[in-house]
Amino acid sequence: MKVSIDMKSGKIAETSTKDSIAGIDLGTTHSLIAYIDNQGQPQTVKTGDGKQSLTPSIIHFDERGQLIVGEVAKQYLISQPERTIFSVKRLMGKSYNDISEFRSSLGYEIIDNDNDSLVKINVDNQFYSPIELSAEILKSLKIDAEKALGTNITKAVITVPAYFNDAQRQATRDAGKLAGLDVLRIVNEPTAASLAYGIGIDRNQSMNIAVYDLGGGTFDISILHIEDGIFEVLSTHGDTFLGGDDFDRAIVQYWTRILNLNDIKLQNDAALGQSLRIAAEQAKKAVCSHNVYEGKVYDYLLKLDESTFNELAFSLVDKTIDSCKKAVQDAKLAITDINKVILVGGSTRIPLVKERLSQFFEQTPDDSMNPDEVVALGAAIQADILAGNRKDILLLDVTPLSLGIETVGGLMDSIITRNAKVPHRAARQYTTSIDGQKNLRISVFQGERDLVAHNRKLGEFTLRNIPPMPAGIPKIEVQFLLDADGILTVKAKELRSGTETSVEIKSAYSISEEEMAKMLLDSIRNAASDVNQRALLEAINEANNLVLSADKFVVQNASILSKEEVESIVSLNGSLKNAIKNQNKNDIESAMQALNVYTTPLAHKALDQNIQHALKSTTIS
Repeated sequence: MKVSIDMKSGKIAETSTKDSIAGIDLGTTHSLIAYIDNQGQPQTVKTGDGKQSLTPSIIHFDERGQLIVGEVAKQYLISQPERTIFSVKRLMGKSYNDISEFRSSLGYEIIDNDNDSLVKINVDNQFYSPIELSAEILKSLKIDAEKALGTNITKAVITVPAYFNDAQRQATRDAGKLAGLDVLRIVNEPTAASLAYGIGIDRNQSMNIAVYDLGGGTFDISILHIEDGIFEVLSTHGDTFLGGDDFDRAIVQYWTRILNLNDIKLQNDAALGQSLRIAAEQAKKAVCSHNVYEGKVYDYLLKLDESTFNELAFSLVDKTIDSCKKAVQDAKLAITDINKVILVGGSTRIPLVKERLSQFFEQTPDDSMNPDEVVALGAAIQADILAGNRKDILLLDVTPLSLGIETVGGLMDSIITRNAKVPHRAARQYTTSIDGQKNLRISVFQGERDLVAHNRKLGEFTLRNIPPMPAGIPKIEVQFLLDADGILTVKAKELRSGTETSVEIKSAYSISEEEMAKMLLDSIRNAASDVNQRALLEAINEANNLVLSADKFVVQNASILSKEEVESIVSLNGSLKNAIKNQNKNDIESAMQALNVYTTPLAHKALDQNIQHALKSTTIS
């Protein structure tokens, strides 16, 4: 039996048969949980103290090893920084090398484990993964919601930045499982935010919106087209290592320069480093509302005015504007086609952000809703949709980077292209390049360049026990299935024999979002050279196949061919081999043409001879 409580009146409401599914915003700085009330409206759940809905995403381990989450844990950031974990979302799906620059600003110890590419946090020689720590935050939210609503919370929708990759989405889902939640959907934060704003509820509404989401640790911009209750994400761009924490760090770096504090002193005095970081966060908020900040940490006098802050913040804000440009271009829209810009995330309160956005989009952004709560509220609406309580809305998200496999010559063959709608299914057929090949290794990559060497490897597996056949005869279908959470499953099947295998790609080594953005830039900057190199490699692949065919043709038809014909084929084949060695595309194509022109009539002649031989002893009645 489920009991619903009207949070406004505090009274027990009529028993509902609706499924109760929570919406959760697992944030870098704060996290919160929301639900749909009896009037069908999304509401956030207050924390254990009943004062606010935001739970600081901070975990403290006391001397007995007991966990404390939230506001109380925040009190230990300065006094016990080595036992107090913050910004864990930035570590999700990351390796030690991914966070090398960020590591110095942490008061706790990150472990480089050679046996596991994902980071671990060391507290009293106990090692915790970001997934385990995130699960503790989710557990805290779950407990608060169960106390407030008087019912068990077992199912949830959890939001992630639109630019989270496969590893980070997997990590978020696993954290939910550890917290005792059945994670029904991983939803992109900007999509959730647009739902919270009520955009698209009117089925007659048709518009393009930009959702600018700048939180504590992540940033993304999404362009959505909304029509007839369908939310279609046209494009997305962003950086999961850009947010309010970086503005704070810029202030700390400014102060350390002014005060002549070196990195060694900060690393040796974690409490000082955390004190400066907390003061920087206070200064950021102060200058955004009162134009000036003055404070003191130890004996150091700290000052910051709005003008100086804007100088420090300009390059960071400019990065987000660059992403906005790319997102609009990818959506194939003009600035004037954007009907509305909505703001998400606490860092959008910075006046410089609003000013630059107004200039770029040529309109005033809408910040009428609390930017800290809007994502969780939207997640609750999505949860209500999944519960079957709302059938008038459909969400269509996209994947941020192309997914494909490595083909002969190190080429990237994209099976699902960037900004394809999810969930998505796509397949392509391949064959073998060697006679009698029994096994085929399939390597999966993510990126926009034509060569796999320039992209990120997600994983690989082997299709085994292919029946031995001549090269080119097997028909191998490789199928990509990208689910609604953006998680990839790859299947491979030899169609003639039915031999098949599949694997869910769980990349243990994640891709940084700056690197994602760099991939997109590189794909544009190197487009011409990539096209030329792809053309060369394709010519080499075709030529190698022709060389093998010519050698095989001579052996199989030695009794039919004259000595001069054999010598000519060998000579032309030798010229093709030299052209391949010299890697000149034009020379390769010329040599292939010469060999094809000479051997085509000989192939017809050989075919006629073989047919006559086969029919010699056959009687036709």
